[in-house]
Amino acid sequence: MSLTIGVDVGGTKIAGGVVDEQGQIVDQLRVESPAQDAEAIEEAVAGLVARLRTRHEVTAVGVGAAGYIDSARSKVLFAPNIAWRDLDLRSEIEARVDLPVVVENDANAAAWGEFRFGAGEDVDDQVMVTVGTGVGGGLVLDGRLFRGAFGIAGELGHLRIEPGGRLCGCGNRGCWEQYASGTAMVRAARAEAAEGSMLARPLIDRAGSVEAIDGPLITQAAHDGDAFAIDQLATLGRWLGEGIASLAAVLDPAVVVLGGGVAAAGDLLLLPTRTAFERELTGRGHRPVLEIRLATLGNTAGVIGAADLAREPAG
Repeated sequence: MSLTIGVDVGGTKIAGGVVDEQGQIVDQLRVESPAQDAEAIEEAVAGLVARLRTRHEVTAVGVGAAGYIDSARSKVLFAPNIAWRDLDLRSEIEARVDLPVVVENDANAAAWGEFRFGAGEDVDDQVMVTVGTGVGGGLVLDGRLFRGAFGIAGELGHLRIEPGGRLCGCGNRGCWEQYASGTAMVRAARAEAAEGSMLARPLIDRAGSVEAIDGPLITQAAHDGDAFAIDQLATLGRWLGEGIASLAAVLDPAVVVLGGGVAAAGDLLLLPTRTAFERELTGRGHRPVLEIRLATLGNTAGVIGAADLAREPAG
């Protein structure tokens, strides 16, 4: 049985796991991420790999990183929340662990994990939309991870859907993630609560203050039947559904997988997303309608996907 290691590098944590050919995690570790120190991150990744190798014989390492990765799956061109700029991360990690290494965008790795072993394993064409602090994504077309000419395809959160809209961290205005992310939902909920909405009063009481309202609280309140919280998720679902309709017009996938922290809302998010999608779909009534599904691998998708991609040649 061939085993590989998948590593998911984030701004606050680094998760690693030993994964078999069936996508099962047989061992895992998690350490804090020193996000502002590039060399310290590399050392942390290498240390995590070394600890896992003491317990398992592995053949390669896949690293999922939140940033733009070049077409050779080697260099991090830019990472918004990690101190990496034009860094040949593959070479740096290989020198430390003495194993073949593949580097991939973290959302791409998660999309591949869901395609191979999760919600999209029964189709050949899948789009994954990850909804959390921002909106990320990954494209699997005709059974292959689509990376584009320069390796940075799938940055779905930066589709511009509102000309002259909210300023995004990328520098543009009106990006999808400014309206369809967990951050956007929390911002809208806090604004409405601060304006004195009586409907928001139970949520404020639950949180303790307007500033303490966050995504998990909204989701839990919605599950408990709070009308204001349910409405926040419905608004988020509308933005998601409208954006997915635009993606369907261009890519025509069989399945869109919704992942990320906000997906914990389940049908409270899924149903309004589907409704908005079907309302906005180009050619509706005269074409097959894709399925929108919730991700099934949770926060392990990136580790599983990165480990599976490490089984392929690095290019």
